[in-house]
Amino acid sequence: QVQLVESGGGLVQPGGSLRLSCAASGSIFNIRAMGWYRQAPGKQRELVATISSDNNTNYVDSVKGRFTISRDNAKNTVYLQMNSLKPEDTAVYYCNADVRMRTGPILKSWGQGTQVTVSS
Repeated sequence: QVQLVESGGGLVQPGGSLRLSCAASGSIFNIRAMGWYRQAPGKQRELVATISSDNNTNYVDSVKGRFTISRDNAKNTVYLQMNSLKPEDTAVYYCNADVRMRTGPILKSWGQGTQVTVSS
């Protein structure tokens, strides 16, 4: 089994910054792709950013130039640096990882979600 533990969510003013982190633990051999998703009230969950094992990144258009995804393989951790935050960024943010287990299979694991609220 794999567990993802998120931190860094909270309340921030428009134009402010916040950094989310998510650390994976378990019987892990290595981690392939990692990413961040978000879901606002009344809206579908959307993919925000992804990062591959060789650090290739992709972003949804609405966050390009403002958000940066990164990873630390030694710590099995993915980060999301969020700058120039807008009220429309308010959502529950979820991290995801495709994890290769020591026993061989690749599992998709999700964090519990962390609330990000952008408001004055």
